[in-house]
Amino acid sequence: MLFETVVLLILCCPLLFLWRRFNSSLRHLRGPPNHSLLRGNLGQLYARDGWKFHEAIAERFGGAVKLHGLLGTHQLYLSDPAALYNVLVKDSNVYEEANWYLEGNMLVFGPGLLSTYGDHHKRQRKLLNPVFSTQHMRDLAPVFHCITRKLTDAIEYHLGSGSQEIDLYDWMSRTTLEMIAQAGLGYSIDSLEPESDSPTTYGKLIKHLIPSAFKLSTFRLFLPFLVKLGPPAFRRFLLDISPSRDLHQLKETVDVMHQTSTDIFQRKKMSFDEGDEHTLRQVDEGRDIMSILLKANLSASDLDRLPDSELLAQMSTFMFAGHDTTSSALSRTLHNLALHPEVQAQLRHEIAQSQLFKGCFSYEELNALPYLDAVYRETLRLNPPVNFMARIARRDMILPLGEPAIATDGVTKIHALHITKGTSIITAFGAVNRSKTIWGDDAYEWKPERWLSNTLPVKRVPGVYSSLLTFSAGPRACIGFKFAELEMKCILSMLVSAYTFELPDKKEIIWNLGGIQTPSIKDAALQTPTLPLKVSKLA
Repeated sequence: MLFETVVLLILCCPLLFLWRRFNSSLRHLRGPPNHSLLRGNLGQLYARDGWKFHEAIAERFGGAVKLHGLLGTHQLYLSDPAALYNVLVKDSNVYEEANWYLEGNMLVFGPGLLSTYGDHHKRQRKLLNPVFSTQHMRDLAPVFHCITRKLTDAIEYHLGSGSQEIDLYDWMSRTTLEMIAQAGLGYSIDSLEPESDSPTTYGKLIKHLIPSAFKLSTFRLFLPFLVKLGPPAFRRFLLDISPSRDLHQLKETVDVMHQTSTDIFQRKKMSFDEGDEHTLRQVDEGRDIMSILLKANLSASDLDRLPDSELLAQMSTFMFAGHDTTSSALSRTLHNLALHPEVQAQLRHEIAQSQLFKGCFSYEELNALPYLDAVYRETLRLNPPVNFMARIARRDMILPLGEPAIATDGVTKIHALHITKGTSIITAFGAVNRSKTIWGDDAYEWKPERWLSNTLPVKRVPGVYSSLLTFSAGPRACIGFKFAELEMKCILSMLVSAYTFELPDKKEIIWNLGGIQTPSIKDAALQTPTLPLKVSKLA
């Protein structure tokens, strides 16, 4: 009986492939050839060095491209701004995050912002929105200033009297982690002491979260089915006996991250419940995100109040989302400045002229530097930490295109797409940010000056920030984009005013696609995230 079942399944697979191929609503769209009968184009889409693939399909096939997924399914690779507005903003309740993405985040972070959708997500976001207000950013500026001062002291300690090659990705990761720990949780995780050459266990492990998860991209597609496979204890047993090193690395990271968040949350919650004077003062003054959440949750209606499990999940979510993408963007900016010493010099001149560091700068003073703002925006445009994300159509829809797509016959123009329920849509943030149609022929060049001219694109891009899709758009846009901006501008201004940054000798830095971009050394035996730059103290 078992043999007959296996034979039947083997015979059915080709039939399933053919049925999906010829009944797909996207079958008339152009796209790259199928690369694998099993994985389609997914291996190219998620490849660590897949930059050329992403660049080629957007430039060759336009804003709506057909990709091949698992077992003959078709996916839509979308970089048409008008269509993305419908997906991300207008009809965002239809085009939600993919189930495998939500289930994966649920396993890693718990029921937080990155793991929920629909009304559940709206309820969480309603409580969290005030935490990231401009007024709260003003209150955080002195906190970020003090943490960055510790960073500069640590770098100076390692430099001594000369120049040194320093892994700045490691220091950016440690610094942004400490910023989100203090500003998000009201706790210090890394003292950034000069004598300390390595981050905490938490800091070491969280750097490997995205690289490990990205290597398991195909495996993650099966999560909606795997999470229903028996009780949690059985699934944990299967995880323990798995031969995958990446899976065990991910498990270790998640365990440490969860335990750290749980310990901090329980201490703060216990102090709050017992009426601890220091904790009550923190909550009353709203010095950190968790304190504000506890206070807001206490006064929320029964309908809007979040259970402790969701508050805890927000902590893990903040710790990850608030540091990994920002450390990537900071590292990329420093690399760009090392590649363009003339830009670095001009930025340093602007900071010096502003006399920003006569005292503790304010939020307004930091945002009043036009060239710093241009450097920041241009890095986010050309090098968004997250290059693309997946959405799933939860019912049949008609998706209008801003620019008609050319059908496979090379003649017919397609003005709208029939999207069937379950269709996967790749929202190509990077392709939009680097579109020559939008940004001109120099779209692939890093030119901060473009933000100082009057020739910015007039074509509507539905981003939550500055005509960019770096922080996405709509109700699922990055809630902490102002937080990230303050972090980056604070760190960049203080570092550039104190040091010069140059490329290392005999090492070529490459950037890996991943879920979040990370730097590494080309041809290194271990492709671990690292950004070695030559750092010199200014006279």
